[in-house]
Amino acid sequence: MTTAFPAWDPWSYRQDAGYSAGTEFNLTGFDVEATDGKIGSIDEATYDTDAAYTVVDTGPWIFGKKVMLPAGVISRVDTDARKVYVDLTKDQIKNAPPYDVETRDKPEYRDNLGGYYTGFYGPPPL
Repeated sequence: MTTAFPAWDPWSYRQDAGYSAGTEFNLTGFDVEATDGKIGSIDEATYDTDAAYTVVDTGPWIFGKKVMLPAGVISRVDTDARKVYVDLTKDQIKNAPPYDVETRDKPEYRDNLGGYYTGFYGPPPL
């Protein structure tokens, strides 16, 4: 007997993250923690259903760079500590397709970025 796992959606907040599209508070300014340390703070956050993402200013980690994280990579939001947790490493985030404000809303970029992160969220092996 096999267990069915729901498909992971890169552009939607996870049900168990403690946050969802349409929630009243804004994530802008929250620190972002990878599994191996802080990667920066949220510079911009969108909340559109099936199209949500955050833009993270990486500060000194990758000096002068920003990264775009689809909402689905957020594993937990701690509103009291003003932190967002992702269950990815810094290297996994650093190796993602580069962020470009000019292309971030184009279907090709979103497909590429979503596809990159989907590779980390497949169902567990049988």
